Amino acid sequence: MERLFESELRVMEPLWEEGELSAGALAKKLNASWGWNRNTTYTVIKKLVDKGVIERTDPGFMCRPRVSREDVQRRETEGLISRFFGGSKTAFMSAFLSEELTADEAEALRELVEKLR
Repeated sequence: MERLFESELRVMEPLWEEGELSAGALAKKLNASWGWNRNTTYTVIKKLVDKGVIERTDPGFMCRPRVSREDVQRRETEGLISRFFGGSKTAFMSAFLSEELTADEAEALRELVEKLR
């Protein structure tokens, strides 16, 4: 899967939330949220269809996601770690955790690490 741009993620968000929307309903949502016109939305939908991320069916120009939010998050995170940290998850976590954590955040991370063992 190719990397998704910010505009493409904006189209994906309502689809992940709703599961399936007509292109017209998606255009209305994006107009309300971002001020996009219908043509902008349809252009981004076409790009996502070409990338294989959205499935478009007729009648009604219905759109549904072909990838989950979690899959996109995982791929984006892997790309970030690869580009900026040489693929090292340890280096990434060290940089990410260089800021002070609350006690609740530290406990949640400790529990996560325990689960992963």
